[in-house]
Amino acid sequence: MAATKKSLFSLPDFLFFWGAVFLVTTTLVAFLKKENQELIPAKEETKGITDTYRLLFSIIKMPAVLTFCLLILTSKVGFSAADAVTGLKLVEEGVPKEHLALLAVPMVPLQIILPLIISKYTAGPQPLNTFYKAMPYRLLLGLEFAFLVWWAPKVKHEGGFPLYYYAVVVLSYALHQITLYSMYVAIMAFNAKVSDPLIGGTYMTLLNTVSNLGGNWPSTVALWLVDPLTVKECQGAQGHHTCATAAASELCTAAGGSCVTTLDGYYVESIVCLILGFAWWFFLGPKFKKLQDEGQSSWKCKRSN
Repeated sequence: MAATKKSLFSLPDFLFFWGAVFLVTTTLVAFLKKENQELIPAKEETKGITDTYRLLFSIIKMPAVLTFCLLILTSKVGFSAADAVTGLKLVEEGVPKEHLALLAVPMVPLQIILPLIISKYTAGPQPLNTFYKAMPYRLLLGLEFAFLVWWAPKVKHEGGFPLYYYAVVVLSYALHQITLYSMYVAIMAFNAKVSDPLIGGTYMTLLNTVSNLGGNWPSTVALWLVDPLTVKECQGAQGHHTCATAAASELCTAAGGSCVTTLDGYYVESIVCLILGFAWWFFLGPKFKKLQDEGQSSWKCKRSN
């Protein structure tokens, strides 16, 4: 009988420990950290919900902010297939979910160190230069991810996947994290730089929300488009059948056939995203960088008392 593996600690113990750490640290901060009264503005940022939303609309209507929002909302379309679909496709090709989750562990120290290193290059007057320089490398890594998905069934054997395949996956994800954090820290630095200090909290929240939305909506669309872009053929069935819809696939199976993928929509998305991403980088990227040259007056909100 095989020996039962015993973990060092259970999940409830893990959650209890870090929950206690969280409570203790936040309590210490609440009691020991004192506010600097000299830095607190005499005037409140907003007077209520209505005033807050009125302020947000006045910020968005400023030409510089509106240009930033439109550009940042379209800047991450080129990464959508790689970011949203790659993990699912690797699982579909047989890579165990637990192995993919385990591969994320080496990324943790990298994610801690990267902002400290990158912040040295984004602390100056032109943080978006780092964003612009990192973008083409992140786009090319999208092709690398597509190659990893294509390569997976080629190297798969009865015992799973060879160690060198996981090594390539870890290296690819590490390079991806470098480009991702270079762009992320650059955007955060730019948002902090242009935010009006009198309404810094509301201003920063708006810019960061738009930046996050610029990465979320393309990922949602990419997930939705994978199946429609996938081409399947009915093979082995009697008569002429297709696999264009779910009902047609059931008819193919009932006729003794099976739906075989001839063109995976993920690869179509990878190529399309690469083209769209480089088109944005080439045509709109320089305009995005020029936002750094706008004076502070272009970003200051004109509020009516």
